[in-house]
Amino acid sequence: MPEELPRWSTMEGDCLSCMKYLMFVFNFFIFFFLFILIIFLAELSAAILAFIFRENLTREFFTKELTKHYQGNNDTDVFSATWNSVMITFGCCGVNGPEDFKFASVFRLLTLDSEEVPEACCRREPQSRDGVLLSREECLLGRSLFLNKQGCYTVILNTFETYVYLAGALAIGVLAIELFAMIFAMCLFRGIQ
Repeated sequence: MPEELPRWSTMEGDCLSCMKYLMFVFNFFIFFFLFILIIFLAELSAAILAFIFRENLTREFFTKELTKHYQGNNDTDVFSATWNSVMITFGCCGVNGPEDFKFASVFRLLTLDSEEVPEACCRREPQSRDGVLLSREECLLGRSLFLNKQGCYTVILNTFETYVYLAGALAIGVLAIELFAMIFAMCLFRGIQ
């Protein structure tokens, strides 16, 4: 017949397993709290930086950068490709309008003054899938019927203005939920101690 273990031995094992479990839960709450805290601080810093540097995103800043760096239909240049994509997507031209390209030195040099505006400023067929141009030749000569006349700064501001309050409210809601989760984790942690 196997020898029975003394009663104090099984009680000690139960106590140790309970302590292991509590240590696991203790560490879990600390790691959860730290994880949420890091995310909270990153979101808060992004919001503060966006608020501080909002003054730098002016019409003049974008106009200066466009006239200095824009290279036309050059898909290998990230700056030009991004501007082309923005102008095609939003149906706009330049920062203030087509006249921005009169002062774009690199664009003028590359096109040898043969084009008034880049192809991305041309109006497209509204019903076509692949964005067929109305008249490429007329547009590149600067004819207003075939050209998007409105600047991208105004178009983008009007587009995002309706969503900025919704995004701000959503961000505040997420931050509040994260703060509540951190407080809840600390309360549970203190309750276990």
